[in-house]
Amino acid sequence: MPEVTTAENVLADLNARIRVLEEKQNILREKLLVVNQNMLEEYKRIIQEIKIINTDLRDLKEELSNNKEMMRHFIKEMENFARKENLLILEKYIKLWDPMKFVTEAEVIKLVKEKR
Repeated sequence: MPEVTTAENVLADLNARIRVLEEKQNILREKLLVVNQNMLEEYKRIIQEIKIINTDLRDLKEELSNNKEMMRHFIKEMENFARKENLLILEKYIKLWDPMKFVTEAEVIKLVKEKR
């Protein structure tokens, strides 16, 4: 009878080990499911962030393009401004003529009447 007891003990031991292994496998399966769910959520979050970043990047590119266009416009308008050399020439002629010394029509009439 001792052989039967040992065979039963061996079978019971094997059965217990199989249950432990099955339990560990179930726990690992659950953990794997949780990891997969977390990974999918993280993937969705990252995809959403990438879309937001792409939108922001597109907006920045558009703003940059607008700024470049405005700069080109400003540069084109600045070409129409008078140059320093031209202003210096005008200043020279104004000083030469000295319009502050011009007389008005009323002063000329007054001078003529005084001379008569």
